Amino acid sequence: MSFDLQPVLKGELVELRPLRVEDFGDLFAVASDPLIWEQHPARDRYQEKTFRAFFREAIDSGGAFAAIDISDGRIIGSTRFHGYDSGRNEVEIGWTFLARSHWGGQYNGEMKRLMLQHAFRFVDRVVFLIGPDNRRSQRAVEKIGGLRVEARFDASGNEKVVYQITAEMFTRTRRP
Repeated sequence: MSFDLQPVLKGELVELRPLRVEDFGDLFAVASDPLIWEQHPARDRYQEKTFRAFFREAIDSGGAFAAIDISDGRIIGSTRFHGYDSGRNEVEIGWTFLARSHWGGQYNGEMKRLMLQHAFRFVDRVVFLIGPDNRRSQRAVEKIGGLRVEARFDASGNEKVVYQITAEMFTRTRRP
């Protein structure tokens, strides 16, 4: 069974659906807040030119989602699957950002839970590659059970901190 990188995933708070070209305006309205990117290696992503390149990469990745607030149908952010590796039996979750109005864990936690449930139908390990100075994202991944395991350089040569959640860890934390 091949990994479906863009299913529609629906929870109580958020729906994740494949990102579409026509989502640019609504997603840029969220991303244009400089505070979202203050700890990110690409701190200028709130600028339209930089965000347009990021958005194009997301569309081209074939694994990007629009995050929709179920209560009002608005786009509140984005996330994606990337780097599915059947040999390593893993996939990456990343490139996640949310409107500051939705910070605090409930929305991000549900997004990640939905993605992890889906991913563990295909792989045994999910990784998160985070910039070493991005403490906000590191704490968010730790909050959902991520374990810091190593440092790694991404395709662009940038150092990343690697967190992982295995299917076993996820099952263990989800037991009543």
